[in-house]
Amino acid sequence: MDTGFYTGLIDRYRSILPLAKDCKVISLCEGNTPLVRCRNLEWANRKGIKLYLKFEGLNPTGSFKDRGMTVAVTQAVSEGSRAIICASTGNTSASAAAYAARAGIKAFVLIPDGNIAMGKLAQAMMHGAIILQIRGNFDDGMRLVKEVANEAPVNIVNSINPYRLQGQKTASYEIVEALGDAPDFHCIPVGNAGNISAHWTGYCELAATSNSNVTHACGFCDGDCSFITSPKTTLRPKMLGYQATGAAPFIKGAMIDEPETVATAIRIGHPQSWDFAQATIKESDGWFYSFPDDQILVTQKLLAENEGIFCEPASATAVAGALHDIEQGNIPDNSTVVCTLTGHGLKDPDIAIKQSNAMLVTIDAQLDSVKRTILDNL
Repeated sequence: MDTGFYTGLIDRYRSILPLAKDCKVISLCEGNTPLVRCRNLEWANRKGIKLYLKFEGLNPTGSFKDRGMTVAVTQAVSEGSRAIICASTGNTSASAAAYAARAGIKAFVLIPDGNIAMGKLAQAMMHGAIILQIRGNFDDGMRLVKEVANEAPVNIVNSINPYRLQGQKTASYEIVEALGDAPDFHCIPVGNAGNISAHWTGYCELAATSNSNVTHACGFCDGDCSFITSPKTTLRPKMLGYQATGAAPFIKGAMIDEPETVATAIRIGHPQSWDFAQATIKESDGWFYSFPDDQILVTQKLLAENEGIFCEPASATAVAGALHDIEQGNIPDNSTVVCTLTGHGLKDPDIAIKQSNAMLVTIDAQLDSVKRTILDNL
């Protein structure tokens, strides 16, 4: 029944998701995030680039993880599960905890002891998750999660769960619907590497549907993808995956045992979706690249001060990559580029405050003091 208002991505995209028709949907009205055009950064580049930001930080728990979690937890509940488990650098734990609370089941989250942003830990705690701090990193946690799933009745909701990636692919559908076409380039931060694979899946499905006589109903587009106003030959962009220099296994060409970066969301040395991500880059004719922490933080601040968008450091990696490749000519003039901003800046406020040079002025509570400060800074 059409309620007349948005009720979440499962209801919107049910026809392209592998869920039973009668399943109980576990949703927090995730998805439907804004695609914001960067007017000021485009002007600075002066290369005719149309640069867009898909701001996934405006999902219910502040990250893209909610897209996959709604589908993964809905399926877990459908299977009769009473508990879910995940390893996390922060965002997955926050999302898993929230959706478990919504479903009325337990969430167990494994996080690196003392190596998680406080904003993310606070979310998991408030949602009532059982938090296991391990003396190790994310990769150790992921190993343990896979081992314990064979010993205890819990469903893994990391991106090795295929239902996670099915939910995350819907971001590509939203982007194409908003633009009327696929972008020429899609820039995305890469940690565990599930998201770049999920986006590619979405683009490939849309390409197959719009360029063939397949009678696959997309639900929101009446089965004919009529929202695609000027389809390209393939409807598939080049996928560009960006990592932090201290956590860049795809650049190194091998797993990294001790990854380190200020961008905690991508502080992962053993990506679980390694093969999928490599295939995505190859099939899309894209590439990987990495950036040092200082450049990532400069870009985070650049976005906040010039576009009014506050994203977490990992998200800024995608924009750092886009700006770099535009300047180097790897992304040609007049291209349409989309960057996925995976999480909100409030996830890690300590990092933001440390690098901010915003004025904090203490004055008397008097009109003259306020007026003088304003005039002095105009």
